[in-house]
Amino acid sequence: MSGAVRGTTVLVAGLLAALGLAACDDDAPGDTDAIDTTDTTDTTDTRADDVDAVEPDTRDASDVDDVAVAVGCAIDDGAETPDSLPRLGCVADFEALASEPLDTSIPGARSVKVVFDREGGDILYFQNSQKYPIHHDFAAEHLSGQGLPVVPSLATFNETQYYAPDRRFLLGALTHYEGPDLWVLEISPYDTMSAAMITTLYTAVKGKLWDPGLLGFHPTSDNVSAEAASLTDAVSIVTTDDIYAGITYQPLNLAVAYGRLHKLTAAELATTYVSYREIVVLDAVPNDITVVAGIITEEFQTPLSHINVLSQNRKTPNMGLVGAMSDATLTALDGRWVRLEVGALAWSISEATQEEADAWWEGHRPTPVVLPEPDLTVTDLVDIEAVTPEPATPSGLRAAIAESVRAFGGKAAHYSVLARTSDVPIKKAFAIPAYYYVQFMTKNGFYDRVDAMLADPEFVADPAVRDAALAELREDMGVAPMDDAFQTLLRRKLNADYPGQSMRFRSSTNSEDLDGFPCAGCYESHTGDADDWGDTLDAIRETWASAWLFRTFEERAYNGVDHSAVVMPLLVHQNFPDEEANGVALTANPYDPTGNQPGFYINVQFGGDVEVVHPPAGTTSDQIVYLFDQPGQPAIYLSHSNLVAANATVLSNAQLYALGKALDAIHTRFSPAYGPASGNTGWYAMDVEFKFDGEDGEVPKLYIKQARPNPGRG
Repeated sequence: MSGAVRGTTVLVAGLLAALGLAACDDDAPGDTDAIDTTDTTDTTDTRADDVDAVEPDTRDASDVDDVAVAVGCAIDDGAETPDSLPRLGCVADFEALASEPLDTSIPGARSVKVVFDREGGDILYFQNSQKYPIHHDFAAEHLSGQGLPVVPSLATFNETQYYAPDRRFLLGALTHYEGPDLWVLEISPYDTMSAAMITTLYTAVKGKLWDPGLLGFHPTSDNVSAEAASLTDAVSIVTTDDIYAGITYQPLNLAVAYGRLHKLTAAELATTYVSYREIVVLDAVPNDITVVAGIITEEFQTPLSHINVLSQNRKTPNMGLVGAMSDATLTALDGRWVRLEVGALAWSISEATQEEADAWWEGHRPTPVVLPEPDLTVTDLVDIEAVTPEPATPSGLRAAIAESVRAFGGKAAHYSVLARTSDVPIKKAFAIPAYYYVQFMTKNGFYDRVDAMLADPEFVADPAVRDAALAELREDMGVAPMDDAFQTLLRRKLNADYPGQSMRFRSSTNSEDLDGFPCAGCYESHTGDADDWGDTLDAIRETWASAWLFRTFEERAYNGVDHSAVVMPLLVHQNFPDEEANGVALTANPYDPTGNQPGFYINVQFGGDVEVVHPPAGTTSDQIVYLFDQPGQPAIYLSHSNLVAANATVLSNAQLYALGKALDAIHTRFSPAYGPASGNTGWYAMDVEFKFDGEDGEVPKLYIKQARPNPGRG
């Protein structure tokens, strides 16, 4: 390949975490004996029993291009892995030093950190990346003092060794992408290394590999790509597209399941009932799917696609597989009972007996979800700030939210906390309590109808019967009378506080946005026309009726939810009729299970007609990992929207910064409820929905629409 950078605008989701290049973890390594890691020009075998006695290399890094390294492995089979090697004599040397895979979106990506010490004699070190997961740990232990400059603290190291032009170290990673079998040098996505520095590091690494011809340079972000455009042909560029072209397997939610394999198209899915005991193979990513045991799609997905969020909620395996519909193994097993395992590196499927599948299901039924007991004592329409009272101490936040959910539901309870959080802009809002939903259901006899359906064996056994009965119930709810006193109360509230505004009535049940049971996408929201009271009432009834959608009913049934315990309060605010951008985000980096590269994951799309979680086929959005806490706050674009001009971004730098401030505030605010401040040592992220909206001629402003605890990765 030439030195010109080819298409890096469409980046594979999850790529950067495979690099593991960040130096923002402060875990101290264990005590070890220092070894001599200087280089040698000897071309004889240098194995582990002689690795401490190698002679120093007197050549400059620029002299080693295309020079073969010592023949044979440096580490004998069974020998202890050293803290570093001056060169890699074989693939086994690489595997001995390489970190475990850091990313589940690109299987088989492993890395060995490299350190080139410009003040210590231009010496290259391949560090033991299992023992030293970040550059600083290795440099502080082996390259500090005793005649060498002292390696500074982690914070100073981060500020100088990735950004300063006069830095001592050139830091990177040698990464092997197993799928396309590509070996590349990578630098941190936010590293400001110049083209000359990149060339120096690349040349040094290339000259110390068992086969120098293997190595390419992979730009890991748009910023690195821009600098790489200045590289000469001496540096072979490998683009993300090159890597992506060789990837055929995308693990999204890691899990094991038994079920009956069912191949069908996404179009057929719209008219086909599938069950929670089936593992479906689809040609495309559907916008929605009822509960199934597992999902395999021929198209790749994004981490916040609705299908993957559902799989996370359900804790069921989900994967992408190029050529899935024509895969010989899947075709042979279609209609049979199988065992599917989606792993970080590979997937497997094998035939099983029905007895094995039944036994597995009995041992893995979801633990029944017990909903919060509704509080029907609240009859006021409450301004959002007062929905969840501020606890006396931060540690009381979780209990305050849980109590609020009983009367106002999960969405309104969390929105209330947002309303009192600095740097989090929201729309003015109020909540309609659960009392009025229960009143509507009771007065119109709908609870009696639900009880009768649940007692009907045919309804329980036949999905077609359930679907038809629930559709009839929703239709009747859509025209049922509403209480006159409630209408008077609501009209007075809207006229006083929201005159002339079309309002969005959003579901806020006691069975969504809960910790451990988010039920993402289970319910619907509807807008009422400000000039048409009947339309406003229709919007409320349609939203209430969405409690009985077929897919939602199936989701609750799978999780053992008592349907009669569901109530639907409403979160009400001004509608966003023509927003300039809509998006979803996580307040943590889903591609960084190690915690070494914290960031925000953002998926944002232009306008409001194309939702990022339900995109039409062929539509891409801006996918960003925003390293908000890093100097310079770099934004790493994993893909770009194809609804805007080439190389354009949906959000401006100022808008992205406003979003970053809000995500940072949300992450901190809810930590006492769900995160480290609550004692949680595992995965913590808030799942956030946002809009950018403005009047004609205005710069669109950020509005946060909701925040809920994310269920985490498989």
